[in-house]
Amino acid sequence: MDPLIYTGIPVGLAFGFALSRGRFCMNSAFRDIIVLKDYALLKAVGVAILVSMIGFAIMAEANVIDISPIPFFWGALLLGGFAFGIGMVIAGGCASGITYRFGEGMVGAMSAVVGLITVGLIMTMGVGASFVEKIRSHTLETTSDGANLTLANVFDVPHYALALGIAGGALLLWFILSRRRTESAEVESVSLSERVFKKGWGWLPTGIVIGLIGIAGFYASAEAGRMYGLGICGGYWSTAKSLILDQNLIGWLSVMLLSTIAGAFVAALLAGEFKLRAPAPRVIIQTFIGGGIMGFGAAVAGGCNITHVLSGVPQLALSSLLASACIILGCWAAAWWMFIRPMRG
Repeated sequence: MDPLIYTGIPVGLAFGFALSRGRFCMNSAFRDIIVLKDYALLKAVGVAILVSMIGFAIMAEANVIDISPIPFFWGALLLGGFAFGIGMVIAGGCASGITYRFGEGMVGAMSAVVGLITVGLIMTMGVGASFVEKIRSHTLETTSDGANLTLANVFDVPHYALALGIAGGALLLWFILSRRRTESAEVESVSLSERVFKKGWGWLPTGIVIGLIGIAGFYASAEAGRMYGLGICGGYWSTAKSLILDQNLIGWLSVMLLSTIAGAFVAALLAGEFKLRAPAPRVIIQTFIGGGIMGFGAAVAGGCNITHVLSGVPQLALSSLLASACIILGCWAAAWWMFIRPMRG
């Protein structure tokens, strides 16, 4: 076993801690736009993407990592992404959301994880595997030389130039818009340690920290022989396969995933928030079903929201841009059906 897989431990611990303190869940980020008109978590997601985009571009240009987008099998991305978005609303959390809540002791999140693992294994190594292979192979598109599609190779421009240009333009626009705001936030007088370990983080520090963890994660993963950034579902599946098949399939992603749960546990413990909390049985069933739908979607689309939104979009991967858009649409469709429609009678 390559000892470099254990670099996933510090990355995972930091990731789980940041997820917990920042309440970083893309289900909440996307759902709250239409249900609560709240954009705070969405801004955290945007900052994390921009920070990672800059870091990935610099590392790729320095030949530290290779840009390695998920293949553009558009049919699988459309179906899987939309299904994943629906599933995370039913489960009450995305892949990262149910993972950090697992570490905080929430039984509903644990049920969602079991559903995600169960259906994910069926779709990756069981009866659903042939369906996944067919929908991917029949809808795969590449460049003329067989490379996976990114905005950079589609428009035939250097990756670093396009990535830094997009990130720079977004930051400039953000600066201009923020200067027009006249609201002033009241700063709470607390110590730095209390802000870090006890209080919930604001959207800006959350986004910056998670973006930096994404950069460190890509570097550590690449050094361990896995040329990709952060992920969640693959870690659950490889760990479960190791237990079921009695084979050592534990790699960097599994180590990172298990450490993420531990990091969220530590964060909740330090903040005095850890407690085993079980919802009503019907909610446990609902979260299991939602997790199962997420497992189906991630298996078909080649990854979850972390794989696509947090690690793929910063690489300008067309596959991840499409999957992310479908995840958002699926989330909105389910949120409308479950929350907005009942309020309208």
